[in-house]
Amino acid sequence: MPSLPATLLPSHQLKKIGKYEVVRELGKGATSVVYLARDPFADREVAIKFVHAEALQDKEVGKRFQKLFLTEASLAGKLSHPHIAEIYDAASEESGSYLVMEYINGGTLEQHSAPENLLPIKAVLEIAFKCCKALDYAHQSGIIHRDIKPANILLTDEAEIKISDFGAALTTHTDTTQISGIGSPAYMSPEQLKEATLTHQTDMFSLGVVIYQLLTGHLPFRGSTGFGMVNQILNVGADPPSTHRPQIPGNVDEIVLKAMRKEPSERYATWDEFAHELAKVFGKLDYADDTVPDAEKFSTLRRLEFFEKFTDVDLWQVLRIAEWRKYSPGEDIIRESEVGASFFVLVGGEVKVTKQGKVLNILKSGECFGEMSYVGSRKHPRTASVTAVDAVTVVEVKPDALGHATETCVHAFDVAFLELLVSRLEAANIRLSSLLLDRRVNIF
Repeated sequence: MPSLPATLLPSHQLKKIGKYEVVRELGKGATSVVYLARDPFADREVAIKFVHAEALQDKEVGKRFQKLFLTEASLAGKLSHPHIAEIYDAASEESGSYLVMEYINGGTLEQHSAPENLLPIKAVLEIAFKCCKALDYAHQSGIIHRDIKPANILLTDEAEIKISDFGAALTTHTDTTQISGIGSPAYMSPEQLKEATLTHQTDMFSLGVVIYQLLTGHLPFRGSTGFGMVNQILNVGADPPSTHRPQIPGNVDEIVLKAMRKEPSERYATWDEFAHELAKVFGKLDYADDTVPDAEKFSTLRRLEFFEKFTDVDLWQVLRIAEWRKYSPGEDIIRESEVGASFFVLVGGEVKVTKQGKVLNILKSGECFGEMSYVGSRKHPRTASVTAVDAVTVVEVKPDALGHATETCVHAFDVAFLELLVSRLEAANIRLSSLLLDRRVNIF
């Protein structure tokens, strides 16, 4: 992309941009400056990408940059996903145009793209899984990113990731003329280089390149010149990632190389398929600290009937507010008469429900218990005990944590519990009818 002279950028520190109070400069590019600012109304820190008016008016490249700015600005408030950096606001003033975005303070994945600073293999695979889910969400919204690279994947302090910079995005559900030739050459798919029709699979190729680089510290396609790199992307197959890092399992090699196939039809058909293949790998990796990765937790919850009607975004919320707990055989999870307010979803294993020592029920994976604390919205003495029959894993949700969930996530819980209560009432009615029938038979 052609650049503009730095003299076109504001040389002084701004004090205010619109209603936002500028704190400090975060970075500067050829066409824009990014500031850390304070939103006094929402009481939060934000990042503001400020494009000077002269940059957008430049005869040579102004129209191109204006188009990119408007593309990203059009997405303000439209992409709400835990792994996509949110765009809050956009505006144009006499001094320039600006985007107000979620502030992410952990840097980008560029810092982990060199051989001397690589992340653990399982961490890279978890990042890849989350990117798949975020890009699937964008695709379902009719958006192809077109510029997936380490610099556009941000890290939070909590080691989460956020995909950013949708200025190059292709919006598939509009008739607006799109700019061609967008993207960073090292990460561009063959169809991008050929300026052919693009689908979500072009982002798959780019993500495959990113995963390769994060795993190995090397780009899969390299050349001493730009032409040499383009030739490799179009015509030369990449070496398996394990060539550079022998600890990488063979099935990871296969996943990454499939994502980078030359023909889109030979890549994964859907983001779900891509994510599913990544999730299968987690079960085969060793975890020295016994920590279950979020990607594996997400896939486990997605298979449970209780969470069937939760969207992916809602399910990520569940992972943020819930606690993942394990119990040994014979260990009590809930004790009769104790006061409690948490509810639980059984992820694995079996539990028995007892009252005064008498077994009332056996619950299996996917069922929940303690839900009366949710339905009643108050702490109350437990009416029965719940004990692990074998090794058990549960998701525990506390009322205070649920208060931090979005309305859509809370609504999903409402629906799930309503269906649960209806099914349990139906089962109770059947048992009662059976008992009454047996009683009548005994009488006659």
